Amino acid sequence: MGRVLVTGATGFLGGHIVARLAAAGTPVLAQGRDTARSAALRAAGHTVLCREFSRPFDAKADAEFGEVDAIVHCAALSSPFGRLADFDAANVAATRNLVDFAQRRGVRRFVQISSPSVGFAFRDQLGVAEDSPLPDPVNHYARTKRQAEEIVLAAPAIGPVVLRPRGIYGAGDRALLPRLLQAARRRPLPLFRDGQARIDLTHVDDVVDAVFAALSAGVGAEGQIFNISGGEVLSVRHIADTACARAGLQPRWRKTPLAPAMLVAGMMEAVALHLPGRPEPPVTRYGLGLFAYAQSLDISKAARVLGWAPKVAFENGLDRTFARGREAWEAA
Repeated sequence: MGRVLVTGATGFLGGHIVARLAAAGTPVLAQGRDTARSAALRAAGHTVLCREFSRPFDAKADAEFGEVDAIVHCAALSSPFGRLADFDAANVAATRNLVDFAQRRGVRRFVQISSPSVGFAFRDQLGVAEDSPLPDPVNHYARTKRQAEEIVLAAPAIGPVVLRPRGIYGAGDRALLPRLLQAARRRPLPLFRDGQARIDLTHVDDVVDAVFAALSAGVGAEGQIFNISGGEVLSVRHIADTACARAGLQPRWRKTPLAPAMLVAGMMEAVALHLPGRPEPPVTRYGLGLFAYAQSLDISKAARVLGWAPKVAFENGLDRTFARGREAWEAA
């Protein structure tokens, strides 16, 4: 494998991909916005690119990239709330500019990290396949990630492969588990619909394995979308209780009617849109939906076409996640 450009390399998933590529002896060009993490990547011997992809660049600027044989596009604005313009810039414009670059440079494989949120709906959905009809986008993130998929898949010359990994967690996670633990510390967790909510999470090591499978896959994988998850459909309450126990927390649960909670969350979102900076409200409808409904992915296509299957069970994944002890999560 030739040189790989990894966008979002200073983020959680991107950082793990860079580390695995380096361990395999693959030259990496890393792109990220976190100054401290960029410095750490440079100290580790990586070439780091500070370019912001949401702004157009042309062939004259391509020289700073050097040789690029493949791209793993992890960078994105990932949030359940925010301005559409910000999501458009980070998720749509940046992807379009990167695809244009890939076409100019003859990149042979473009792995797009998407999200199952493109198919999220406020209802139970188990065993969702890649070709299942997509509902109306639940938020700006889902809308713009769907657009990004379309942009990538419309460029067959770059060997596009789209991955939709669900609920990534692991050492260095700054979103999923930290948000959960923070909520458990601050307030009782909502128990909707008598605890019927279930979901399949994915350990970051399994996602990195899927990225490697996508990078090395044959032409039969090109133009395809693949669901990626840990394959275990676990109750949200079990996930929360188990993760909190590892962090030394005893979560409190409160039976809560769903409809009034959704109404309040919608009001919070409406108010936040008119506040300076439009801060994310304490509760969003999407966040409540994750605590309310059963959601899982059919991952059989990835096994058939990519030869990939998850290896890290949830309990084992938590062992790896909390390997440094509770102290690493006390500030989460």
